[in-house]
Amino acid sequence: MRRTQRTCAYSHDYKITSEVSFLGNHRGSGAADCRGREKESKGQNMRPNLFSQVELAGMTLPHRIAMAPLTRSRAGQPGNVPNAMNVEYYRQRAGAALIITEATQISQQGQGYAWTPGVYTPEQIAGWSKVSDAVHEEGGKIFLQLWHVGRVSHPVFQPNGALPVAPTAMPVPGKTFIVDNNGDGAWADVPVPQELTEPGIQSIIADYVNAARNAIEAGMDGVEIHAGNGYLLDQFINSASNRRTDIYGGSVENRARFLLQVVERVSAAIGAHRVGVRLTPMGRFMGMGDETPETTFGYIAEELDRFGLAYLHLVEPEIVGTVRDDQYDPRWDAIILQLRKSFKGVLILAGGYDYEKAQKALAEGRADIIAFGRLFIANPDLPERFRTDASLNGADGSSFFGGDERGYIDYPALPSPATPAR
Repeated sequence: MRRTQRTCAYSHDYKITSEVSFLGNHRGSGAADCRGREKESKGQNMRPNLFSQVELAGMTLPHRIAMAPLTRSRAGQPGNVPNAMNVEYYRQRAGAALIITEATQISQQGQGYAWTPGVYTPEQIAGWSKVSDAVHEEGGKIFLQLWHVGRVSHPVFQPNGALPVAPTAMPVPGKTFIVDNNGDGAWADVPVPQELTEPGIQSIIADYVNAARNAIEAGMDGVEIHAGNGYLLDQFINSASNRRTDIYGGSVENRARFLLQVVERVSAAIGAHRVGVRLTPMGRFMGMGDETPETTFGYIAEELDRFGLAYLHLVEPEIVGTVRDDQYDPRWDAIILQLRKSFKGVLILAGGYDYEKAQKALAEGRADIIAFGRLFIANPDLPERFRTDASLNGADGSSFFGGDERGYIDYPALPSPATPAR
């Protein structure tokens, strides 16, 4: 049955104190299957499927095929400003039920990769306004993902060349994407970060609020708070990366405090119905890991449910960064059911889905919406290709991060229907 967004008020005191491509070229079987999928959509109206409507944030989405956030490292320079090429990229994909933009840093300190956009300067806000206008002109809906990378950064991005910030100063098992001396993109080791102070945490919370307001000013339908994939809020959540002894470390409640304070403040600023949250429970990217994931993420899901958010967005742990993980924890299937019961609003799932897996997840009630990443990179008209069972373009992994139009806005769409003769 269709889930509708709850609009309950929330007032809880959190004591605020001051993707390497593995895509092939998939092929359908033509017009006969197109008719079959249309019948499937109409004939299964007693249970959700990819082509059934869903309510989200006061909007009626025409289907359940969302575009997942995808870092593409093509913001205009200088200033990490969304440009005309970015506008065209999102316009092409406006047929998604909901676009969740690429991760967008909330401040200079929040940047960790080359050529990623921000939403903290007037120029960036103006650039995003052009993106949202283009998507809305095509009838689409778009949320901007708010991002602070935390320790997954490099002094070249930080104000005054400082070390990146983190819950705990400890080695980081990963690399980040910087600009080398020749102006080209290059992978570089992440240095040992500096530990965030409590005033520093409060400053970042204020940055989230400011960025959320800027996103709404830019015409976005809402924001998604990125609290997964090994970035700052995820670093505080996971016991493997958080060894603090103050009110932001130790217990599950303390490790979740930063995220919940951000959600509370952003919700107060722009309305909880305009706020989504992305989590990656049991993810291992960039050294993540938690000793008691059932307890940790169960608590977070219960607390998030109190806000009346637009949605909760979870990533299947079989995807680590941009590659498949064949060693993901088998406890996940039980945990997703637990989180599904704890968070009663709209649930989005992402991570390695194809058409068949997505339909199965919706039919079983595992999720309300499925977000697709790499399939949307190569198929700007993915919902129509699914609907008609058309061939899918394969994605060029070499053009995922950085570059020009190639592998970005040059993937072919299906031919438009012929104009009827008069």
